[in-house]
Amino acid sequence: MHALFSRCRCRERLLAVHSNSRGRFAPTSRSQRGGGTIKAILWTVILCYGAFVAYRIIPAYVAEYQLSDKMQETARFGIVNHYSEDQIRDTIYKTVQDLEIPAKKEAIKVTSTQSVVRISLEYSVPVDLLVYHLDLHFEPTSENKSLT
Repeated sequence: MHALFSRCRCRERLLAVHSNSRGRFAPTSRSQRGGGTIKAILWTVILCYGAFVAYRIIPAYVAEYQLSDKMQETARFGIVNHYSEDQIRDTIYKTVQDLEIPAKKEAIKVTSTQSVVRISLEYSVPVDLLVYHLDLHFEPTSENKSLT
């Protein structure tokens, strides 16, 4: 009987602490007014926008890396196989088209002699980030010298 009586008194104390003067339950913490929800929404929006920016910018850098790699390969083979400047330019331009890089064929500068092959290109990629317009400027170059 004593255990039942003490359990009832514990409940009465809890009710007295968590109820107001009319006997209704009051919220245990009045300091929470939804500030955490606003912060969570704000951080979610920022993270989503960051992912969107990365989605729009990273492909331009990947394409530039692939173009630079192709330019180095073409310069190496151009010196060995004695490709003409037009053959080298055509090879690079085909890669530019495959990678969907906004560059013209005339912008590809090629110097090919018996001892050296130099390839360079300047182009800009426009990126629309919804609230900001960005132009990424790239200047990949490659040079290969003959071993003889």
